[in-house]
Amino acid sequence: MTDLFSSSTSSRLPDFPWDKLAPFKQKAADHPDGIVDLSIGSPVDPVPDLVKKALADAADAPAYPTTIGTATARQSAVDWLERRLGVPGVDPRTGVLPVIGTKELIMLLPMLLGVGAGDTVLIPDLAYPTYEAGAALARAKSVPVADVTSYDGPVAVAYLNSPRNPSGEITSPEELKAAVEWARANNVLLVNDECYVEFGWDEQPVSVLHPDVCGGSFDNLLAVHSLSKRSNLAGYRAGFVAGDERIVTELLAVRKHAGLMVPSPIQAAMAAAFADDQHVEEQRERYLRRRSVLREALSGAGWEITLSQGGLYLWAEHPSYDAYGSVAALSELGILVAPGAFYGEAGERNIRVALTGTDERIDAAVKRLQS
Repeated sequence: MTDLFSSSTSSRLPDFPWDKLAPFKQKAADHPDGIVDLSIGSPVDPVPDLVKKALADAADAPAYPTTIGTATARQSAVDWLERRLGVPGVDPRTGVLPVIGTKELIMLLPMLLGVGAGDTVLIPDLAYPTYEAGAALARAKSVPVADVTSYDGPVAVAYLNSPRNPSGEITSPEELKAAVEWARANNVLLVNDECYVEFGWDEQPVSVLHPDVCGGSFDNLLAVHSLSKRSNLAGYRAGFVAGDERIVTELLAVRKHAGLMVPSPIQAAMAAAFADDQHVEEQRERYLRRRSVLREALSGAGWEITLSQGGLYLWAEHPSYDAYGSVAALSELGILVAPGAFYGEAGERNIRVALTGTDERIDAAVKRLQS
């Protein structure tokens, strides 16, 4: 029998990386004009009015919500998949499930599906830390890979992320298709985290559920979508997962037992957000402007921008510094960024610069970089 008191959470999970930024954050905060925090990537722009209205109109919600979610929220997500991503054929009754923010889903997914000790989870070699943490929570082994199709051996779950956090790299349709074929040939669940899919800049992201990628079948596939970035709803904790009906059904069954339910007012807000495209186009324009001025200023100050084809980050490196050296240099200017080392060994010379600052703070960073 497992001794629950012999293994603390801290020993089972990777270190929480953001704690390492504390001294750099303090240094940046000492700047006379204040800190420009471009590290975490938390949205700063307003929640759309139509979403706030939907939330308020649904506020009288005394009953428990259902784990499967409202028909309206599920249909809105399915309609959005077809309208914006060209993904037809997702059954709103059995192929989609609302979740309490997609970080929750990714963290719990291996455990909810019975992945455990002795199983392998593939994660991107540059990756948002939650993929590794979720595997560790389930006591599975995580293996960072540049290309899932190159891995030889049994695998339970393989994660993709396009556009990728932190680097902004976009996986091409050809690469996605090869990954789908590999997953099916090896009976692997392939999960693509697509939360930045509406923020492609140099290239257009494609969903793993697109018929050109998956051949019209969702077998062995899940796509994960979030409202945090596209609609500034990080504070609402709202998203969904869609794809293989066998897996969605299993997730639903287990989540019922765990009481993992999206609150009814949040589901009303979800439905309104996914039904509207105008606010997303307005947000794209905000991020595109910030991306343009920050990219120019960083390049002018000696940082080289690589990848960064999509998403809400610039992936940069400087010939004179490693990741933490770059963080330290920018903190002297009152600018806080994330070291690429947070995201894997492949990022040890890079920094991730978030576009999620107000226009005023972004402009302040630009002036400091140009001085």
